[in-house]
Amino acid sequence: MSQITTHILDTTKGKPAANVSIALLQQVGDDWQEIARGKTNADGRIPDLLPKEKQVELGVYKMKFYTQEYFAQDGTANFYPFVEIVFNVAENAHYHVPLLLNPFGYSTYRGS
Repeated sequence: MSQITTHILDTTKGKPAANVSIALLQQVGDDWQEIARGKTNADGRIPDLLPKEKQVELGVYKMKFYTQEYFAQDGTANFYPFVEIVFNVAENAHYHVPLLLNPFGYSTYRGS
């Protein structure tokens, strides 16, 4: 399993959000560098965003979820074209960053 994982639950449908593009970026100075990209599977997860042996450096990261593309798949109007979640990697541990999503709101937390 990747050191950094995610899953997305579409709370309007009560189902996982499949086929959502996600980019993982690392903060480098004042800029962001993309280090990985993937799409959620049928269960709304990306278990292999990073190779399982890869350990990221300590620092600030963000996941960018391309939500407008997801909602456009079935013609659902939405407010946020993308969602960015910025988080600290403070130790060599597993980081799970879930997204609870609906067309007009979202929430997140550090999962396990």
